[in-house]
Amino acid sequence: MSGHRRQDSEQHEWQQQVARQVRRLQKADAERPTLLAQTVYIGVLGLLMVLPVVGGAYLGNWLDSLASGYSMRWTLSLILIGVVVGAFNVYFFIRER
Repeated sequence: MSGHRRQDSEQHEWQQQVARQVRRLQKADAERPTLLAQTVYIGVLGLLMVLPVVGGAYLGNWLDSLASGYSMRWTLSLILIGVVVGAFNVYFFIRER
């Protein structure tokens, strides 16, 4: 008699595990990001990377135009700083999500 109860208990536990897994899969399927959401995410990553680089290029070009003669020191320096800042922006944005 106790063997039958044990078998029923094991079967009930197995059914609960399967039910939990089914609910987890249904939840994952419902929360799957759409193509539009993925596109927006990639676009935001691109902007986070590109805007500091472009801003550094414009600021550096303006500072170089104030210097006498031909100079690209500020432009190149601020482009490199923009790349570093953009990489940190992307890293922190991805880590946050």
